[in-house]
Amino acid sequence: MKQFAEFIPLIIFFVVYKTVDIYAATGALMAATCVQMLVQWIRHKKLEKMHLITLVLVLFFGGLTVLLREDAFIKWKVTAVNGLFAIGLLVGRYGFGKNLIKQMLGKEMPLPDAIWDRANLAWAGFFTFCGALNVYVAFYLSQEFWVNFKVFGLLGLTLAFTFATAFYLYRQLPAQDGTKQEGQP
Repeated sequence: MKQFAEFIPLIIFFVVYKTVDIYAATGALMAATCVQMLVQWIRHKKLEKMHLITLVLVLFFGGLTVLLREDAFIKWKVTAVNGLFAIGLLVGRYGFGKNLIKQMLGKEMPLPDAIWDRANLAWAGFFTFCGALNVYVAFYLSQEFWVNFKVFGLLGLTLAFTFATAFYLYRQLPAQDGTKQEGQP
């Protein structure tokens, strides 16, 4: 249920875009994100850093979009979020010695640090790729194509990469008897 709730602002953005326009959709995205964060705060008395970053960027780029009536700003938000996530993973690991992917999943999957480092780098690369791909789609293809890409394309890519990462990590787990899983290096 929590994962579905994460997508509510995106769904609202898509529906309002299809029924009104990009500016109303951006305003709806801003409002829905604020409500989402308020609900998170009321329920848990805290907000995750990722949520705070997303909120700030939605309000900043969304505010510029609505205020200046220029859709380029909301298009840049996607690249900014992906870029910050990539930088966060890299700075966390190489600047502070903390592998954020391992911190999220390491309790459930005891793996060597080298495996977690590969996963961390892969996600940083993935976020960089998505940010660059967004720039291309946003500024070289139609607005409608970009909206569909933002809602369905990036979601599909993220789900596929999540499954690929899970498969990779699972194959690295030792078997119950202490040996490696079949097909492991």
